[in-house]
Amino acid sequence: MSRVIGLKCRECGAEYPAIIQNTCYECFGPLEVNYDWDYISDNISKEKIAAGPKSIWRYADLLPVESERRIDLGAGFNTLHHADRLGAALGLKELYILDESVNPTNSFKDRVTSVALSKALEFDVKAVGCASTGNLAAAVGAHAAKAGLPAYIFIPGTIELGKIVQMLVYGPHVIAVEGTYDDANRLASEVADSHPDWAFVNINIRPYYTEGSKTLAYETAEQLGWQTPDHIVAPLASGALLCAISRGYKDLERVGLVDGADVKLSGSQPLNCSPIATAVQNNSEVVPVRNFETVAHSLAIGNPADGYYAKKTILDSGGYAATPTDAEIIEAIHLLARTEGIFTEPAGGTTVAGLKKLVESGHIQPDERVVVYVTGNGLKAQDTLLKSLQRPPVIKPMLGEFEQLVAPKFDIHKQQEIAPLART
Repeated sequence: MSRVIGLKCRECGAEYPAIIQNTCYECFGPLEVNYDWDYISDNISKEKIAAGPKSIWRYADLLPVESERRIDLGAGFNTLHHADRLGAALGLKELYILDESVNPTNSFKDRVTSVALSKALEFDVKAVGCASTGNLAAAVGAHAAKAGLPAYIFIPGTIELGKIVQMLVYGPHVIAVEGTYDDANRLASEVADSHPDWAFVNINIRPYYTEGSKTLAYETAEQLGWQTPDHIVAPLASGALLCAISRGYKDLERVGLVDGADVKLSGSQPLNCSPIATAVQNNSEVVPVRNFETVAHSLAIGNPADGYYAKKTILDSGGYAATPTDAEIIEAIHLLARTEGIFTEPAGGTTVAGLKKLVESGHIQPDERVVVYVTGNGLKAQDTLLKSLQRPPVIKPMLGEFEQLVAPKFDIHKQQEIAPLART
């Protein structure tokens, strides 16, 4: 018996075997994994999950990988923080943060990559690859190294140096493309089409890849005592993450692990590149944007592959979408660090800034149980964040100088600006 029936088109319902394919031949709609839910329900339990590994693979019965050969670097099963200080600052009584910055390559992309490369091994591919704004590139590089497979990674040439350093250290073939992520993605798609025995995780095996993000919902519910939150907030880039989280909660209800999955789903997208969030706000079509610039490089996708579905998921759930400015994103990074001790990159800052705006606008109520997904580590974006920080004061190693510094007439927080050399 198999828990995976095959692939199924989201639009017309056409079914296909579980092969390397991401588009319906009948209507060109996107494909998703088609599961045997009766089989899964008969074989899953809370006790079985609790006895499983402390990673995403404790939920193996809900994932599309059927081989025992898994590329598992330990992604997932991260702490669901009760963010009481941030909640108090924003006027929320029960706020939680699932911190993805502690994954093996410091972002949620380790979840999707672990699933995608494990599935790629079932297909006996010769190489793997992706198009990426940085986080996925690092995850693919690391997991490909563990799998012993060559990796081909296409990135826009404008992403942060810290992310480039991280992806290069794993030894993949990294190709920087002039233009935006969408330009890099188009080239990667052409390469994938011309090499049918290569698996590009977010292109030709995308139906399996996106399933890894469902584990965010599974972990949240398990750590809440197998209950679901009232409201979640996630960052928006391609839209796939939010859609997968929604499917995750519905999966749990379908197999009887939670009593209901009535969760409001809200998103946050940087104002300067916000095709999905703008469509939600205006209840309009998702219109791709071409010319944009934002500090949230990992969310800068002007033509989001799952934009239509993300917009529909948000509105159907009763959620909304926020569009914070770059300045609000940077301030939210500082706010999260000051209140909860979590250092996130601009994507996480976008989510926290969006949370703040959603509370202020009344789309999130003070008494709702809210979960926020912080998807990446701030150490990846030091070049961006240096501009918002100040160099610490320098004193001689003398107690008198310290006392003078902290005396009431001095402000220890008023520090000199960073010298230009520190930004190079």
